[in-house]
Amino acid sequence: MTSPTASRERGPSQDRLGLRLPPEYNERVPDRPFDPSARQAELAARGPVHRLVMGDGDEAWLITGHAEARAVLADQRLSADRFRSKRVLDKLPPELRELLTDPAIRAGNLLGSDPPDHTRYRKLLTGQFTVRRMKQLAPRVHDIVTGHLDAMTAAGDRADLVTAFALPVPSLVICELLGVPYEDRAEFQERTGTLVQLDVDGAEVVEVIDGLRAFMRDLVRAKREAPADDLLSGLIEAAPELTDDELVNIANLLLVAGHETTANMLALGTFALLEHPEQLAKLRADPSLVENAVEELLRFLSIIHLGPIRTTKEEITVAGVTIPADTTVIVSVPTANRDPRNLADPDVLEVTRPRPSHLAFGHGIHQCLGQQLARVELAVAFTELLRRLPDLRLDLPPEEVPLRSDMLIYGVHSLPVAWG
Repeated sequence: MTSPTASRERGPSQDRLGLRLPPEYNERVPDRPFDPSARQAELAARGPVHRLVMGDGDEAWLITGHAEARAVLADQRLSADRFRSKRVLDKLPPELRELLTDPAIRAGNLLGSDPPDHTRYRKLLTGQFTVRRMKQLAPRVHDIVTGHLDAMTAAGDRADLVTAFALPVPSLVICELLGVPYEDRAEFQERTGTLVQLDVDGAEVVEVIDGLRAFMRDLVRAKREAPADDLLSGLIEAAPELTDDELVNIANLLLVAGHETTANMLALGTFALLEHPEQLAKLRADPSLVENAVEELLRFLSIIHLGPIRTTKEEITVAGVTIPADTTVIVSVPTANRDPRNLADPDVLEVTRPRPSHLAFGHGIHQCLGQQLARVELAVAFTELLRRLPDLRLDLPPEEVPLRSDMLIYGVHSLPVAWG
């Protein structure tokens, strides 16, 4: 095995995660917008496990191999709760440390919890996110998609696909699923957009989280008084013991994850298809390929471009490398999904590829709950977009498309397109 490599660059940080990493770990270059960052790809070529030294001198380990990433994400000796570590908390700004140790904030934190708390929350939510229920949503998703395409084409022969289609479609779907009034979307979209920026300071993060919690607390109380046919009401009925804090935090996680990820996959996936015309032609010629295409785009694009993040509870060994206890471990999903040991021609986008093994939705007990909903939304959206707009094209040079290298979730800030 290639020996682990150390990186000692210094630069801007993801301070609210307790990490300080140079921007090249996230930045995608304009002429290769669909590939992992050059720095992550360079490390992956050397081996599957790499020691990093953060800007504050802290040690972390980057996992770039597919098999190694799966092993780490399934290993109960690693914790999803980064803030269980005093070492991590001591490096945070005081206002963030206070926020992240507040029991009201930690309640219901599905992403950042371990068993048994995680097991309890996950079981409750799994009952709401069944494959059957998600497939039953397909007709409503179809109505939402076609309605937005109707509005987009009625307005002219060009649009920003992000604001006209890719963002509002999953936003409306998750609003209806949770029972969030869609007229409030501007409020939560602005706040969640701030929350996923890499360069937001601690005080602003605190303000945004407080705003989102106040927004959702009002909704939780309304649902307790007047339940409806939605997921939030279903949770209240299924688990009356859940506190308002637990419900608020669970619902906000679903709200943020339910529109940010799918919106960026839809926009970036469209960009990728337009830049791979031979793959676009295959999909147009045979729309039944759409489910294969969705899986391949999820693998190929990997919009979670740094993470998931874990903390070792004890010393572990990964690919022959010993990682000490109480150490940060970062999974590189983009490089794991391009691991040539796992897949032939991993740098090639191929919509006819048999369903690949990928980590776009994570792995292990924290694997994405909403993955079936995301698959339904993406399949319907790509099918109707390509059917309704057979001459869809970029409305600017591809190198000018603004990339979301500055965000926790990769994608494009805008995607000007034209047709007709």
